[in-house]
Amino acid sequence: MNLQTFRQAIVIASALAPPAALAADRALPSRSDSYVERAADIAVEQPGPHEGDGTTTAYPFFEHASDFDIVFRQRALHPGASIGEHTNDKDEIYYIVSGQGELTLDGKRSKVVAGDAVLTRNGSRHGLRQTGAQDLSIIVVYRRKR
Repeated sequence: MNLQTFRQAIVIASALAPPAALAADRALPSRSDSYVERAADIAVEQPGPHEGDGTTTAYPFFEHASDFDIVFRQRALHPGASIGEHTNDKDEIYYIVSGQGELTLDGKRSKVVAGDAVLTRNGSRHGLRQTGAQDLSIIVVYRRKR
């Protein structure tokens, strides 16, 4: 099985059984200690968020940290993948780790590359599409709503 076929199989499998996957994820105990989390241990293949295209890999770091109000997530947008345009209900930062993409921010399109950071404010509309030969890897940071 080639890598593309494997990725498609993962996306199909995750789409067919999200309740079980979510229930298993919620069953993990909450943590109040300081700890290290490894990307390889938490990687989750997902479709492009916000009705985006293609396949992505999410790395939901510290998802089980109790009383921790910061979301710190890495996401790899594989070739052709996107985060669909959506309106923010919070302030959010995207930091481009590697690759390149096209950002749509409040109706304006611009190229983003490694080293760029994007601040999207509450009420702002934005989307991001992977372009180029390699995955577009980003870090996403925002305050968790409680």
